[in-house]
Order: sequence, then structure tokens, then C-alpha cells
Amino acid sequence: MSKVMVVDDSLTDRRVITTYLEQMGLTVLDVNSAEEAMEKLSQYQPSLIVLDVVMGGKSGFEMCRSLKADIDTKKIPVILCSSKSTEADKIWGDVVGADAYIAKPVNRDELIDKVQQLITA
Repeated sequence: MSKVMVVDDSLTDRRVITTYLEQMGLTVLDVNSAEEAMEKLSQYQPSLIVLDVVMGGKSGFEMCRSLKADIDTKKIPVILCSSKSTEADKIWGDVVGADAYIAKPVNRDELIDKVQQLITA
């Protein structure tokens, strides 16, 4: 069973995303900050990370850049998930190495589709 880490400072958004992922049969660890995620990353070893962009402390863009620059985490697929959904934000997601970018509020079918594509890739 694949493990997914959901990183979002909004409890409501974390619960919605977690519910969708658990309905797919995935194991989910949800955390509320990039800093907490980085601490738990080595022990949890997720198959995929769903990452909010706008958070207190380190942003999702910064965390994604760090993940993709690290030899131990660069192959973990990252889905950026944010209320910031302009074309410029999506381009910036590509620049920092995100594997997908979806807008909030999260569309269940879109999330499931992206997760299936990235976990089976």
C-alpha cells in the first residue's frame, strides 16, 4: 500500500484531501507545516507528497525545491495544491520541480487522477 504525506496548514483542507486519498486505499500522514514534514520525511518515506503552496514558515514552493534538490527525496512525486492558481503559479511549480499542480478547492476526480498517474509511474 502506498503512503502519501499531505502538507497543509489548513486543517479543513488536510481532512478533505486525506479523506479522498484514504478512499483510494492509501495510507496518509497529514502534517501542518513544511518544517514538520521535513522532520518526519525520513521515518515516514512517502510514495507521494501533496503540498500546499501558501503556508506559514516555509512555503510549498520552497519545500518542493528543497525536496527536488536532495538526492534522498528528489524522486518522490510532489503535487502542489493551492488556492494560488494563476498560470504564473503553475509555471513556478514547474520551475521548482513539482510533478503536478492542482487548484483549491480540490476536485476529487482531478486529485485521484493525478495521484494514480504519479504512483504508478
